[in-house]
Amino acid sequence: QVQLVESGGGLVQAGGSLRLSCAVSGLMFSRHALGWFRQAPGKEREFVAGITWSGSNKSYADSVKGRFIISRSNAKNTVYLQMNSLKPEDTAVYYCAADRVEFSEEIVVADFRSWGQGTQVTVSS
Repeated sequence: QVQLVESGGGLVQAGGSLRLSCAVSGLMFSRHALGWFRQAPGKEREFVAGITWSGSNKSYADSVKGRFIISRSNAKNTVYLQMNSLKPEDTAVYYCAADRVEFSEEIVVADFRSWGQGTQVTVSS
């Protein structure tokens, strides 16, 4: 059974930084793309960032490009999201996800099928 456990959320002032972590178990971690999504109150869940199994390709939502960095440690079965220059509009529950396809060199949102429970990020103005 695939399990994803996020941590690192919290309350931060605008302009600050947070680093989210997601520990993954129950799948061949190094073979799968991983991603971060978020859902703000009253809004649909949206894609934030993704990284392929090899780490060679990364994809970001336009709203976070240049501020967020996704990375992974295959040795630790963990994916990270470094969030800098945070804005109040970044406030949301952040979820990590694993895709169902092995060795894909593309980030395909529809392929993300396993999800964590989420961690709250609140950015105050």
